[in-house]
Amino acid sequence: MPYQPIKFYQTGSFVVGNRLLDQNERSVQSDTERLNSLTSGHRACQGCGEALGARYALDAVAKATGGRMIAANATGCLEVFSTPFPETSWRIPWIHSLFGNAPAVATGIAAAMHAKGRDDIRVVGQGGDGGTIDIGFGCLSGMFERNDDVLYICYDNEAYMNTGVQRSGATPPAARTATTQAVGPNPGNVFGQGKDMPRIAMAHEIPYVATATVAELRDLEAKVERAMSFRGARYIHVFVPCPLGWGSSSNDTIKLARLVKETGLFPVFEAEHGEVTAVSKIRRRIPVEEYLRPQRRYAHLFGEHGHPETIERIQALADRNIARYALLDDLPDSLKPPGSAVGRQVRWQSEDLSEQTSAMAILTETTGAH
Repeated sequence: MPYQPIKFYQTGSFVVGNRLLDQNERSVQSDTERLNSLTSGHRACQGCGEALGARYALDAVAKATGGRMIAANATGCLEVFSTPFPETSWRIPWIHSLFGNAPAVATGIAAAMHAKGRDDIRVVGQGGDGGTIDIGFGCLSGMFERNDDVLYICYDNEAYMNTGVQRSGATPPAARTATTQAVGPNPGNVFGQGKDMPRIAMAHEIPYVATATVAELRDLEAKVERAMSFRGARYIHVFVPCPLGWGSSSNDTIKLARLVKETGLFPVFEAEHGEVTAVSKIRRRIPVEEYLRPQRRYAHLFGEHGHPETIERIQALADRNIARYALLDDLPDSLKPPGSAVGRQVRWQSEDLSEQTSAMAILTETTGAH
C-alpha cells in the first residue's frame, strides 16, 4: 500500500455550519488547508481570548498574503506562552522584540524587505494592551506618523496579565487589579484615566483602523483581509477576554466578548484616513450589569454593600459610545447629543458627497445642529 501523508489540523469555529457553504465562502478557520500560524502545544490558560485572537488574525493574514508574511511580537502573554525556550508554537517567520519596540522592529523588517525588493512579503506587529498602549505607545505613534507599511494588531485583555494582573492604560473604570484594589469609597480603577487607542490611531489619519472581538470570527477575518489590501500603517484593536485576570469562567470567553459589544462598552467599527466608514450595530441592547456580573474583578460592585452608582457611571460610558458611533438603528432621544451621532450615521450611509451635503443640511434644519 503506497504511503499517504496525513495532515492533522485544529478544528475551527463554525466548522459544521461552514460545510453548508461553498468553499470560497467558508471562514479561514474552517479551511483544512489553513496555515495554523499559532498551532497546538502552547501554554496559554484555558479559555485564553488572546490565543484565539492571534490564531484567527494571523491565519487570515496568511491567507491574504499566500503565507508571505513576517510577525514581530512584543513581550507579553502571547510571546511567553507560545515560545518557552527552546520550543515554539509559531509556524510563521516570527521574531520576539522587547516589550516596547515591536512597532519599531516591524518597521525595520518592512524597510529591509523593501530594500531587497521583496514588497510581496508583508509585516505584522502585535502585542497586548500593555506593550501597545503603554510601553510601546511612542514607537507605535512614530510608526503611524511615518505611515510605515505595517499592520499592527493589539490584543486587548485590559491589564498586564503576564506579570500579575496590574493595571494598564486599557483597564476599564472600577475594575479590580493587583494595583487597583477593591477598597475605599471608590474601589477599583479610577474613572477618567487610560487611553482610547483606536481613536488615537484615527487621529494619525492612517489608511485603516478597525476594532473587533473574538466573538465575531467572520468580522475579524474580514477586517484583517481589508487591512492587507492597504499599503501603509494599519491598526486593528481586538477585544480578548482573560479568564485568569478577569476572574471569569474559561467557557465564558466568547460570551463576554459578545456581551461587551451589545452593551456598547466596546464599539466595533472601521475607519479610513481618520473617518469612521462603518459600524457594527448592536443587535440586542443589554445593560452593562449583564456583562459585569460574570467577572470577579467587578464583584465589589454587587451584593449587599455594592456600588450601584458606579454601575450607573459605567452605563453612562456605554451610552456615550452608543451615541458617538450610532450603534443603534433607532437611537433613543436620551442618547442623542446635539446632532453629532445622528449626523455621523447619515454620512456613513450616504453614497457620495452630494448626498452627504444634502443629508447634513436636512439634519441641521430639523435639529438646529451646527
